[in-house]
Amino acid sequence: MTLSNKQKMIAGDLYDAGDPELVADCAAAGRWMERYNATLAMDPAERLAILRAGLGSVGDGVNVRPPFHVDYGYNITLGDGVFLNFGCVILDVCAVTIGAKTQIGPGVQILTADHPRDPAVRAQMLEYGRPIVIGANVWIGGGALLLPGITVGDDAIIGAGSVVTRDVPEGATVVGNPARVR
Repeated sequence: MTLSNKQKMIAGDLYDAGDPELVADCAAAGRWMERYNATLAMDPAERLAILRAGLGSVGDGVNVRPPFHVDYGYNITLGDGVFLNFGCVILDVCAVTIGAKTQIGPGVQILTADHPRDPAVRAQMLEYGRPIVIGANVWIGGGALLLPGITVGDDAIIGAGSVVTRDVPEGATVVGNPARVR
């Protein structure tokens, strides 16, 4: 059985982002973002309902302050009580899982999308992704950048402006570029 480009994308295999199904999914996410990003003054329950309509799974008590940007939305899981401050970006070509009670500062970027290192493959306009898992009760400071394929353990802290290039152990504090355990 041949996998569709969408199936390849979600699996982390090389895929063509220009595939018509993915282009349509991205356009639908764009329309959803327009709607969601106009909700700042709405009642929190109304905003949560719109958030749930655009993301894969959203727990109770989640607060995502607009503006908020995603690639597709359907690959994002937010646990109970998750908080994302203004201006977060999640490129969700693969699964992004954020555990309960995690707090994410403004301008944080969570990027599952990646590109081949081989220039010949890259020239074919193929890309791939690697999932990101963020545990429960994590605090991520403003402007942090989380790169493809990392796992952040429960109760960890990521300092503001840090660039996370590798896994963060449970309970660790990491800072810097690249982020290192403090």
